[in-house]
Amino acid sequence: MQRISSGVKNLDSLIDSLYIGDNIVWEVDAGTSYDIFVQNFIKQSFHESQTIVYVSFNSSPQSVLSRIKDFMVPDYFILFDGFTSGKGKNDETFLKFYKNKSELNIVRIEDPKNIDQFTRKLNQIEESLPPGARYIFDSLTGMQDLWGNEDDTYKFFTYMCPRLYDLETVAYWILEKDAHSQKFKANLRHITQVVFELYSRREEMYIKAHKLEGRQDREAFKPHSYEIKASDITVSFPKKVPSREIGSRIKEARVRLGINQKELADKADVTPSFISQIENNQISPSLSSFLQIAEALNIDPTELLQRDAKQKELPWHITRESIKQRLIERESEYSIYSVLLNGDSSVYLTVIHGGKTVKKHFMHHKKNEFIYVLNGEVSVTVENNERHLRTGDSLYLKKSVPSEWRNISKGEVDLLISYS
Repeated sequence: MQRISSGVKNLDSLIDSLYIGDNIVWEVDAGTSYDIFVQNFIKQSFHESQTIVYVSFNSSPQSVLSRIKDFMVPDYFILFDGFTSGKGKNDETFLKFYKNKSELNIVRIEDPKNIDQFTRKLNQIEESLPPGARYIFDSLTGMQDLWGNEDDTYKFFTYMCPRLYDLETVAYWILEKDAHSQKFKANLRHITQVVFELYSRREEMYIKAHKLEGRQDREAFKPHSYEIKASDITVSFPKKVPSREIGSRIKEARVRLGINQKELADKADVTPSFISQIENNQISPSLSSFLQIAEALNIDPTELLQRDAKQKELPWHITRESIKQRLIERESEYSIYSVLLNGDSSVYLTVIHGGKTVKKHFMHHKKNEFIYVLNGEVSVTVENNERHLRTGDSLYLKKSVPSEWRNISKGEVDLLISYS
């Protein structure tokens, strides 16, 4: 299977890249900045000297071009304008764009409500292009708004999707998920090769795959948070909860509540088979999935991390030995242990290993953060300002996030990190 890049390295790693022939449906919420994924795909296609056919129903030509002007390659871009005479209603504000001569290849559809005419013109462009051209359909929702019903939009998709697959293209299809029925989305998922959902929760943005035809790794079917800085997207890879016994403890907690695997899966927003695999210790949950399951069980996550569930600590006494049993994340540069998780407050012990430099912050919370150096000496960079911290020094961060930590001690550095 021939692979190509989406233009987002972390996403490529997560899904084993895009495959030639893929139609990718993006089900998006407002505020999820899906256009950045689109722009990175266009930029990558230009880099590979592949033509982009941008079919616009939701944005004027001027708006489309303004978003990609910084990396535009005119020889590899075709704009198929279904907006000006569609949602734009031939308004003079949009028509004046065509009064200025442009070197770009822009095809204006004079009657985009006429689905047959629109399809014929699009087919003519497809047949004139060499293999490898890539497509952006900026709004299935815009098509539906213009054509008046889901049936016509679905018929167009069922015709075009297999055609693009046979032409060995890669196509992005965007839809606003709340503007369509569950039946419509289910029908699209049945036909297409790849489906992503973008949504936001608690001020974080997440990407989750609902379909990945031909891929074996199931990690992408779990929610992954992503961050956007300028035009760069970073998709996180949740860390595994390192316990062979975690599945047994989850099962015990579920049985005590008197609920079955499906009921727990529904509460935790995962699949019943995922719960089954965890409880049978066939897989380890990611940190995000683990916290979702603990919340669904209404149980303190630290209880599930204890090696001996029968040993109960005094509620006011937390030993160093018990903390060391609650490993949440281990990297070559650092390790993170849970000290306390209680409602909106959380405390972690972070150990920076000897001589290591961490080119990021350890955890990302939308909360105030207090960091206390328990022992050792460390260099930290915050907003391009570097400071040396020694035992007893501390940081209090409201919005700023450290970009680098450097252990300048001979041994390990222990940091106590509290969020509230």
